[in-house]
Amino acid sequence: MATDFKSIPIIDISSLVSKCDEPDMAQDSTVCEVVKQLDQACREAGFFYVRGHGIPDSLLKEVKYLAHKYFDLPYEEKLKIKMTSAAGYRGYQKVGENITKGVPDIHEAIDCYKEVTPGMYGALGKPMEGCNQWPVNPPNFKSLMEEYIALCTDLSRKILRGIALALGGSPDDLEGGIGGDPFWVLRIIGYPDVSSVKGQDSNDNDIGCGAHTDYGLLTLVNQDDDITALQVRNMSGEWIPAPPIPGTFVCNIGDMLKIWSNGLYDSTLHRVVNNSPKYRVCVAYFYEPNFDAAIEPSEFCVKRTGGIRKSGKAVYGEHLVSKVQTNFV
Repeated sequence: MATDFKSIPIIDISSLVSKCDEPDMAQDSTVCEVVKQLDQACREAGFFYVRGHGIPDSLLKEVKYLAHKYFDLPYEEKLKIKMTSAAGYRGYQKVGENITKGVPDIHEAIDCYKEVTPGMYGALGKPMEGCNQWPVNPPNFKSLMEEYIALCTDLSRKILRGIALALGGSPDDLEGGIGGDPFWVLRIIGYPDVSSVKGQDSNDNDIGCGAHTDYGLLTLVNQDDDITALQVRNMSGEWIPAPPIPGTFVCNIGDMLKIWSNGLYDSTLHRVVNNSPKYRVCVAYFYEPNFDAAIEPSEFCVKRTGGIRKSGKAVYGEHLVSKVQTNFV
């Protein structure tokens, strides 16, 4: 459970990134310091910034620039990659099409998932079968986003090796516990400026994305540098802003890591409210377990909680499909 934190910690993970695959990484003093900070951030807030992550700042900016270019296109052009269930819920969704707890969200987005071929996961994977729909304009959109996804996947794996150590396991424990073939989700999201939604009858209709927790293990949020819109709820119910810090990712824990850690780490509620006069873009990458992995509390986390299993079990794919099929009108 998140504490009454008032701000979100910033962690320089450069030593973890550079040494995370070395055999003696757990004994390295600089890695141990990062692990200590990760543990504190995960226990107290479930959110943290990372710097020293190794992904070029130029690439972070370029993916947001291309997202802006796409969302600036005429509506008819964006609809060429309209999201459908036949495409495995991949593609473009218009403003208000995403639903959080019954309320339309004031954002538009392109939803992408690790591609699922027919029969890959049997009946479990059937709803998610399909290929990503990439826009042809801007012309380098697909290639740049795929490069970005590959780098975010590798970075997430490295951070989670540190989190496994923070929980008291070995660096490899978490990778083994999630099935060894991580799924991923990418949401390229655009939030209209406040003037576009002003005059709505309900304050709920000003919410870019309603309060929710993320589905998987770890999220990397790459947000516009000049707009504060992401908010994180602390234990007292206060909404704490997560202002952009150039060159960093905002990271947060998902539902599957909450289960795997036996509740030692929680997936914290967060939302997006864009009160800026400017259109806001956020590119959110979600690192997930293997699609058909059965996630349950790890034994060493159960020991840390006195042998009591505080979290249930979940098959990640079932969890994802149940969310996806109720998130869109």
